Amino acid sequence: MDSTERRDGNDRNPNEEVFSKVVRAGKRTYFFDVKATRRGDYYLTITESKKRFDNDGRARYEKHKIFLYKEDFEKFADGLTESVGFIKENQAFEEFIHEEKQPEFSNVEFEDLSTQ
Repeated sequence: MDSTERRDGNDRNPNEEVFSKVVRAGKRTYFFDVKATRRGDYYLTITESKKRFDNDGRARYEKHKIFLYKEDFEKFADGLTESVGFIKENQAFEEFIHEEKQPEFSNVEFEDLSTQ
């Protein structure tokens, strides 16, 4: 499920989020947050969050963050578009997206579970 949130830009604090988009993609969640500098310039933070489990079974979240400033938007978008295009042209990308990965189970009969 994706969510989008906009905030009124008139009464915001420096570095406050003015727009947020959450994209859940399998085991990862991506956060696209537009923030404002003290001068009112916008920048983008992209955060990848993955749920991991410690050896004792406790869950923790591993996060990686990128700060993207407006002077880099065009070059970043060009690089991303070119890289995704390469993957689409050189691999069966569409098949991968639509492929439902189901866990492989073997048929086990109750008789097979008895000890020998």
